[in-house]
Amino acid sequence: MALFGSIHFDNHEQVVFSHDTASGLKAIIAVHNTNRGPALGGCRMWDYGSEEEAVTDVLRLSRGMTYKNALANLPFGGGKSVIIGDAKKAKTPAMMRAMGRMVERLGGTYIIAEDVGTNPDDMTEIRRGTPHVKGVKGEGGDPSPATAFGVFAGIEASVKHRLGKDTLDGVRVAVQGLGHVGYDLARQLRAAGADLVVTDIDMAALDRAAQELSAEVVGLDAIYDADVDVYAPCALGATVNGDTVPRLKAKIVAGSANNQLATDADGDALAARGILYAPDYVINAGGVIHIYHEGADYDHDRAFAHVGGIGDVLTEIYSLADRENLSTHTAADRLAERKFQLGNTKQAA
Repeated sequence: MALFGSIHFDNHEQVVFSHDTASGLKAIIAVHNTNRGPALGGCRMWDYGSEEEAVTDVLRLSRGMTYKNALANLPFGGGKSVIIGDAKKAKTPAMMRAMGRMVERLGGTYIIAEDVGTNPDDMTEIRRGTPHVKGVKGEGGDPSPATAFGVFAGIEASVKHRLGKDTLDGVRVAVQGLGHVGYDLARQLRAAGADLVVTDIDMAALDRAAQELSAEVVGLDAIYDADVDVYAPCALGATVNGDTVPRLKAKIVAGSANNQLATDADGDALAARGILYAPDYVINAGGVIHIYHEGADYDHDRAFAHVGGIGDVLTEIYSLADRENLSTHTAADRLAERKFQLGNTKQAA
């Protein structure tokens, strides 16, 4: 299994393989960059098909956190961890405590938080092994509303830039995925006057959206062909790809999903078609911003004001892209690299 030779290895500072026999923990922690501060990123527990898949995931996700934290103006670098196993069957409190001990061995270089397959209760167990943890139950609450609000602010900024509209009234938005973030986003969009087209594998969520939000329900594949202004991917990654880009009628792609572009070339293809892309790690940064504000002195209004600034960051990216004739994902990367390569030069808002 290649590590340094992997195409996903991007000058990562540290990759640690952790094992605890007693609890059955098998984990990988990747620290990508700490120029701005300790690496902050969630812990994902997933039943990977192979160890190679787990390594690929942790390398990609940790790099993404460096860029996300930099553009969110947080005093953190980027890191991520993955636990190999089925979270519904294999996860135990003992395993989480062992994970905390593994994080503690890094001496504060990495700060762990929740992600897919983990939750605030798990972070409470992890804290028994290390103080280097965020997202603990009772210290700020569920970050999902902050993520949804950040995407909403990002859609507002994108609509203003691409469509020249100061409101979302009458704007048609296709929301793909109605989980915690997707449904909350749909609710905010509808309250702002947007018309919704939705899809999900959960029929109950679709029925609820139809009844509560007057949403039009379409099939999983039909969402790409919907006659809308905005396509908001809020479920799986890589839904913007060689097959779907030619089908999109939307003028904007802006949603909460991670790794929305299957490849960078798909971002270029969007730009070539005149479709404005809100880089995913920028628009979905509300959760990590919320985590930054957590703690005994948590202030909801201050945290959400910071999240609302995502719209301003996107506007800056769009202006850079227009000025230098770049695709927006390239412009976002360049702006982020300037920030984290210089280190933590300014404090978070």
